[in-house]
Amino acid sequence: MDNLPPKEISDEEMINQAFHELLNDYLNTKHRKKVEIITKAFNFANQAHKGIKRRSGEPYIMHPIAVASIVCNEIGLGSTSICAALLHDVVEDTDYTVEDIENIFGPKIAQIVDGLTKISGGIFGDRASAQAENFKKLLLTTSNDIRVILIKIADRLHNMRTLGSMLPNKQYKIAGETLYIYAPLANRLGLYKIKTELENLSFKYEHPEEYAEIEEKLNATAAERDKVFNDFTAPIRTQLDKMGLKYRILARVKSIYSIWNKMQTKHVPFEEIFDLLAARIIFEPRNIEEELNDCFDIYVSISKIYKPHPDRLRDWVSHPKANGYQALHVTLMGNNGQWIEVQIRSERMNDVAEQGFAAHWKYKEGGGSEDEGELEKWLKTIKEILDDPQPDAIDFLDTIKLNLFASEIFVFTPKGELKTMPQNSTALDFAFSLHTDIGSHCIGAKVNHKLVPLSHKLQSGDQVEILTSKSQRVQPQWEVFATTARARAKIASILRKERKANQKIGEEILNEFLKKEEIRPEEAVIEKLRKLHNAKNEEELLAAIGSKAIVLGEADKNELKEKQTSNWKKYLTFSFGNSKEKQEEKPQEKEKINPKQVLKLTEESLQKKYIMAECCHPIPGDDVLGYVDENDRIIIHKRQCPVAAKLKSSYGNRILATEWDTHKELSFLVYIYIKGIDSMGLLNEVTQVISRQLNVNIRKLTIETVDGIFEGKIQLWVHDVDDVKTICNNLKKIQNIKQVSRVEE
Repeated sequence: MDNLPPKEISDEEMINQAFHELLNDYLNTKHRKKVEIITKAFNFANQAHKGIKRRSGEPYIMHPIAVASIVCNEIGLGSTSICAALLHDVVEDTDYTVEDIENIFGPKIAQIVDGLTKISGGIFGDRASAQAENFKKLLLTTSNDIRVILIKIADRLHNMRTLGSMLPNKQYKIAGETLYIYAPLANRLGLYKIKTELENLSFKYEHPEEYAEIEEKLNATAAERDKVFNDFTAPIRTQLDKMGLKYRILARVKSIYSIWNKMQTKHVPFEEIFDLLAARIIFEPRNIEEELNDCFDIYVSISKIYKPHPDRLRDWVSHPKANGYQALHVTLMGNNGQWIEVQIRSERMNDVAEQGFAAHWKYKEGGGSEDEGELEKWLKTIKEILDDPQPDAIDFLDTIKLNLFASEIFVFTPKGELKTMPQNSTALDFAFSLHTDIGSHCIGAKVNHKLVPLSHKLQSGDQVEILTSKSQRVQPQWEVFATTARARAKIASILRKERKANQKIGEEILNEFLKKEEIRPEEAVIEKLRKLHNAKNEEELLAAIGSKAIVLGEADKNELKEKQTSNWKKYLTFSFGNSKEKQEEKPQEKEKINPKQVLKLTEESLQKKYIMAECCHPIPGDDVLGYVDENDRIIIHKRQCPVAAKLKSSYGNRILATEWDTHKELSFLVYIYIKGIDSMGLLNEVTQVISRQLNVNIRKLTIETVDGIFEGKIQLWVHDVDDVKTICNNLKKIQNIKQVSRVEE
């Protein structure tokens, strides 16, 4: 030991210290103490990763230790999961195999490590489908052992905490994927704390300036919030003391990401977000049977002090959320004229809220708990989605998001049975959730005894009766208003079958037609017909002929019998001209893209090389990223654009980091939304501010007034985000304008 150089001793000390902290944390939990196997796993992993460093310069083994400590402290799992977390990179990064791990540590740990190895690259392969494939593997292994996904979330959390040492394009990819998939997954498994931290960290890397700005404002208003909280809770404490309950009251401040999200969706500034503060009452029930009654007793006693909001009582005590969350949420009017939400939970409910399913878990001794039904249901949904192969990677990710991460509503059948459905479900989804036959033959529904169409959105508490007819068939437009995975998958597969049948019939009709006209059925012939009828491909053409949407007649004969020669000429010149251009363009484009470097967006490159995304219209100064599409064109998206979010999660390695380098030469179109109180000469003031003072050209202006309130949209040419800020700030100075914000369109 003595002759080791000082650096290695310090590395070794650091590793041992981290491991001892992990062991102490484990010994403080309620799990059976299996220290030997954890120590064995640590020694094995330490040996396997010896001498390897992470990008940040620390020894590699620090990462598995950190993940194991998250698994132990923040998710509350036991020795099997801690061992699997310590070993999670061994199979992927060293020469050991899953069999070796099984021989040393037994089948259970090996199975989890195997699950984690399969989904090693995050959800990312080289292509979108590989990325989605990895995600499928993640869900498949999850349905065998949910601990796989929990350790994966812990791994992702540690990666996010140390994301600073990665290249910018990698940061966007990982942050984007975290927001799109891992944060909702953590939420769905009830890990609220982890979900919030993942969202905040993703946001911090994608929008560093806005993150810092909100953080600063939160810190600046902290003292004022504390005072409000103390004043608000003082009478509540008095009341709870009278009831003789053991309790604690905590302040919950809205997370930076949620604040920003609300500012974006509601188009309001930070100062107008009033639910920054919530109070949480966590109590110990007198006995476990009285737990529900205690929640409502507390509610009744505090609503005598403050008036509750009539529409904002959320009762998740009687109907827990699908991820096991239980609490009673009430919104009360404080003495300062602001609504404050109060969450009432018992200590048990609080554990469930923070650690999710891990808090009441299959693997605990003494069996599972009543919430397992919900977990089982969720895993069943996963299996259903996986059984139906989705052709497109992005569709697959969307289906997952739609169903696994949606909030729930409760609906009743005509006989009064309670069914849980994802939010935004329609009557059609409900029909398919009962049975495929009911779904495929339904013609309408009665909601609360009133007749509604199949596209009717259901609300919590609706009673739904489905009306069916034998003659009804699945309609293509149903795909548009079905929102659940189950309904969509069933509709798609029924339509696929019909399309196949129609294609067969279409093929027969076409062959008959060609035979009669004495035309040989060649590819060129079918290609001509396809172009004539604007069909995307041969399959679509045949299906349309089979379903009688296309009837072959005179026009087709003329098209096919036209002399061939003229067409040949067209083809020749066309193909030659094209290939020449391509040869000149392509090589020049190819050599320039180096994904590791940050792309500079200059005026010249914006005009010649890069394409501004149509979906989010970025302008200089926005937080943006580049995406290399199939044709090697670079498309610039805003980082928070929903399309970019999908691209980050499914084509992660085509994302480029970009930065603006423009000098107010080019103009870009933006839309500004204004709202306020109508008064004489207001429009004149608005145009004065924009055109006279700021010298900006207005392209289009629409304004309408309803009952003294006006709303308007202005389309302007600007150089960059600074211009937009200046315009908004100057418009806000006009007396009767109450709201000014930049909108997408």
